[in-house]
Amino acid sequence: MPHYVSLIRYTQQGIERIKESPARLDAAKKAAQAAGGKIHAWYLTLGQYDAVLISEFPDDETGAKFTLEVGLLGNVRTETLKAFTEAEYRKIIGSLR
Repeated sequence: MPHYVSLIRYTQQGIERIKESPARLDAAKKAAQAAGGKIHAWYLTLGQYDAVLISEFPDDETGAKFTLEVGLLGNVRTETLKAFTEAEYRKIIGSLR
């Protein structure tokens, strides 16, 4: 399954309701699972982004839908990157001429 790295920033609403954030993360994990995906890791970070989420979904469309549904709640803004596993990376590099 494709993997994704989501860079997350809290919105004003998200900061105002930060104490609810653990429950929202639990709900996101359940929603990802219901969509056939999985949240592998969540990191609270310092710097330009407030958090980093590592996930996988069956396909790009499912990953995009999940990210958009999370955004609709208004607590975070995301920038999501498609990530390639080490095995995928090695296959890509091995196919270069």
